[in-house]
Amino acid sequence: MIKQRTIKEEISTVGIGLHSGRKVRLTLKPAPADAGLVFVRTDLKTPVAIKAEPSRVNDTRMATTLDRDGARISTIEHLMSALSGLAIDNCYIEVDAPEIPIMDGSGSTFVFLLRSAGIQEQDAPRHFYKVKKRVEIHVNNKWAVLEPYDGYKLSFAIDFGHPAIDETAQFVEVDFGKQTYVNDVSRARTFGFVNDLETLWSMGLAQGGTMDNAIVLDDYHVLNAGGLRSDDEFAKHKLLDAMGDLYVLGHPLVAHYEAFKSGHDLNNKLLRELIKDPSNYEIIEYQDEKLAPKAFTDAVSASVA
Repeated sequence: MIKQRTIKEEISTVGIGLHSGRKVRLTLKPAPADAGLVFVRTDLKTPVAIKAEPSRVNDTRMATTLDRDGARISTIEHLMSALSGLAIDNCYIEVDAPEIPIMDGSGSTFVFLLRSAGIQEQDAPRHFYKVKKRVEIHVNNKWAVLEPYDGYKLSFAIDFGHPAIDETAQFVEVDFGKQTYVNDVSRARTFGFVNDLETLWSMGLAQGGTMDNAIVLDDYHVLNAGGLRSDDEFAKHKLLDAMGDLYVLGHPLVAHYEAFKSGHDLNNKLLRELIKDPSNYEIIEYQDEKLAPKAFTDAVSASVA
């Protein structure tokens, strides 16, 4: 049986909020089976717990934000991506600010934290959302699709019309039956444009952005001294974001996700479109690991390597 998983012990770190610019303390704690991924604002007079689920996403400007009774936790997507990639189902995520720290702008720091805490199986079956028929969302020239697939695969195409980005790979595809999150996705960093900074600052966003936690571009070039980590880093980071956005569902997908220029808003709309019609999916378990797609058995072994 493929079982649910959580972390073995509590672990904490301190970082900066990308949009708030504030110092943030993040603590990850083990959670019981079927608890899900629960974010807790510990800085409030009465702490507020917000379970990750599509209906709790109420703001997708430059990040995915959860909300409950006016309490918000934003920029969850990179941590959610790492939780998805390491096949962790249950975790308490405590934060003393309205935002998850950005760390290095990728999922790799969160992978390090989760592996350092250790990962343990729980005595309960893991539940999967198996997509039974094609579901799609189109907004202008952007689109995102979920379709049946015996495993988990993501395909993402970008088109920014920027010289430095145009010189890199415009399409990336990751099939977790053949590739791993840690090696093939986790290190892709977020990116931003110098020309957008004044607008973002006026919106209260990107207050903590630096070249230590993002790829920064002017009109023509990547400004970071070390350049890119890979030729497909821009497209791959969008895929990393999508993984985090999709894991807000609270369970892994058995599906192929395809997208063109999608973002946090479109990804959340896609989840809501999926779950609004029960005929779109079925919730399944794999009682016999030998009958499960490699995407889910390999993810478990790769996460503790």
